[in-house]
Amino acid sequence: MDTVEEFLAYSIKLEQEAALRFGQLADAMESCGNREVAKLFRQLSDYSRMHQADAQARAGFRDIPELKPEEFEWPGLESPETAAIWGTDPFISRDVGLEIALEAETNAFNWYKSIYDNTTDPEIKALAKEFVEEESGHVAELHRWIALHKAGQALPQEITPF
Repeated sequence: MDTVEEFLAYSIKLEQEAALRFGQLADAMESCGNREVAKLFRQLSDYSRMHQADAQARAGFRDIPELKPEEFEWPGLESPETAAIWGTDPFISRDVGLEIALEAETNAFNWYKSIYDNTTDPEIKALAKEFVEEESGHVAELHRWIALHKAGQALPQEITPF
């Protein structure tokens, strides 16, 4: 990352794509009656939209570059927080849904952490630190849900807000 504007462009795109994919997964789960996993994915989609709005607000007065989808350079084929498309399988269980969500959130955490660790720009470092802390909260919450599930305990009705 060379500029704060570039960092924000990537952050906005990352959260936008995460919201879209989690929404697609929620729709797929709802259509096949897997309400429990649908609810999880819908909440994650909503949180990604909130984080996208936050990144857009931070970009407010800045001249953010308008990159085409193919101009983004991600570590994989899609942005790091884009959940696995195979999560649309109508027969996935709650534990598989939780693992899909955890993988996406961990990938986002690792991406922001890499930027934090490698940038020399103090403003990018400060923003990346905030995003690392935010994604760390997501990962911790999903680990909590997975532990509750494995212990056979009831899950909260909603993910604790991140």
